[in-house]
Amino acid sequence: MVLLEFSMSPMDKGESVSPFVSRSLKIIDESGVNYKLNPMGTVLEGEWDEVMDVVKKCYEKMSSDCNRITCGIKIDYRKGKSGRLDSKMASIESHLGKEVKK
Repeated sequence: MVLLEFSMSPMDKGESVSPFVSRSLKIIDESGVNYKLNPMGTVLEGEWDEVMDVVKKCYEKMSSDCNRITCGIKIDYRKGKSGRLDSKMASIESHLGKEVKK
């Protein structure tokens, strides 16, 4: 299983790009891939091809009316492990002995 964190936004649409980012979130939500949104991007959890397909669809949608796009991607693969969107945070909280801010 793969955790893939990415942030994609247009560079030619001014200071506020939330309408474009919201279109990506709609694609992500409809994909069925497990995900978590954070203030700086979105983390997807799934098989390699599955999560990369979501990123590709977001890119295709954004590039339909944006002339310049920036995208940062981080990938964490761990064989035989799933449910890490939650378990990674639970492990940290266990070591801290308290919940972290969400």
